Amino acid sequence: MTRINPVNYIENTKGKDINLKEYYEVIKKRILLIVALIIIATTAGYFYNSQNEVLLYQTSTRIIIGPEAPDMQTLMVMIKDPIIMEKVRDELQLDRSASGIAGSIAANRIDESRIVEILVTDTDPYLAADIANATARIYKSEIVNLLAFEDVQLLSPAAANPSPINETGNRFVIFAFVFGLLLGLGLAFLLDSLDGTIKREREVEEILGVPVIGVISNMNKKKFIKQRNKQPDLKLRGETVDLK
Repeated sequence: MTRINPVNYIENTKGKDINLKEYYEVIKKRILLIVALIIIATTAGYFYNSQNEVLLYQTSTRIIIGPEAPDMQTLMVMIKDPIIMEKVRDELQLDRSASGIAGSIAANRIDESRIVEILVTDTDPYLAADIANATARIYKSEIVNLLAFEDVQLLSPAAANPSPINETGNRFVIFAFVFGLLLGLGLAFLLDSLDGTIKREREVEEILGVPVIGVISNMNKKKFIKQRNKQPDLKLRGETVDLK
């Protein structure tokens, strides 16, 4: 049977850097720092997300163009014509240019049919619905003067959609939380590595070159007093022996 030399065994195990107990002790010692950094990072991420996120809302209305239409593509392009956009602006009393209104509108043909969807995107869901309905209504009345075409019918009006199309939810807040956690852990281990005091048995062995054969554990004063108070009182009794 091969006999293991304790000194050689210690030398062979010095390279094992992974010690979960040591990691736990470092985290436990710096737990307040880690928690504080997590709270700061998460709070900052929440306020940044709420202040900088611009929510966009989208809604649509549909019109039907009659079968006698000369050119569907031309009729669709005319939906965003400056003349129509200016009338939409004046009707809704919007403080924006006709081109700005046109930039928020998209006209799409539904499955090669004669149904055209007028899609509007805006930061206000109710204003988006008003722009879509006004555009469809004014287009129906103005297309007669522009292209001498009358067969346009309103199919379904737009309604305000309260759900934003670009909401990121809590993803940025979660990212800030993870960042704060990693920063706290990294700083905790950095401070521990810069601490020159001897805290582990392995460090004593590395410095002195001899194995540690005994360790004095930390003594908690409160626990020591409590245990001492629980011990029964020992009374000494003396007896007299009569020698004759």
